Amino acid sequence: MQSFSIHYAKQWAKTSDNWLAKLIKKAWLVVKSAEMPNLPLVFNVLYHLHVLLKQCFSDVLRILYYTPIFKARVCNQPKKLYLYGGLPVVIGSLDIYMGDRIRLAAMTTISGRAVGNRVPKLVIGDNVGIGWRTSISVGHNVVIGNNVRIAGDCYLAGYPGHPVDAQARAKGLPDTEEQVGDIVLYDDVWLATGVKVMPGVTIGKGTIVAAGSVVTKDLPEYVLAAGSPAKVVKSLKSLK
Repeated sequence: MQSFSIHYAKQWAKTSDNWLAKLIKKAWLVVKSAEMPNLPLVFNVLYHLHVLLKQCFSDVLRILYYTPIFKARVCNQPKKLYLYGGLPVVIGSLDIYMGDRIRLAAMTTISGRAVGNRVPKLVIGDNVGIGWRTSISVGHNVVIGNNVRIAGDCYLAGYPGHPVDAQARAKGLPDTEEQVGDIVLYDDVWLATGVKVMPGVTIGKGTIVAAGSVVTKDLPEYVLAAGSPAKVVKSLKSLK
């Protein structure tokens, strides 16, 4: 005999011609379709109460829990660090230096290369915003200047994590020094959603990289770049 489970009971109630199964099915349909009467004033109060409680709880966690924990991982003591949505993920050994007035999303991942003879270093300037699901992989050095904006789903790939040689990958060996490179974003750079920046790339001051682009080579200052690989589309110097 099949052992009793909630899933078996549900299947029995749905398919059986037994009077009890039909009664249970009818009662369940009534429960599933039940709702409160339309009370706009009550709904409005409940909604604003929910938003208020959620925001208060979030702010308490951010101020008293997430921010102190994250600052314990930073080598200096930045001011006005705003972590929204929770605690960013920091993986591996690396030194992090941050300026003031940084906004950092919870789903940001920061990792340091686990092999090599130096401790990777991430330096972030003042007034920087880093969006959701952005990853920063620090091989040797990643430097982000002042007033930089990095949108969601971006990836600064300072190291690849795996070697080019297939046999070395199969053996689980790490990437080689030749694959690792510094990444530098000068002041006022804006990376739109989904931009990928490869090792050894420098992006000049005030440059904007369009959504979904892959930056494989250096970009000059004050240009709009787009594509895979990213190429200069036009100059932005007239907008300065």
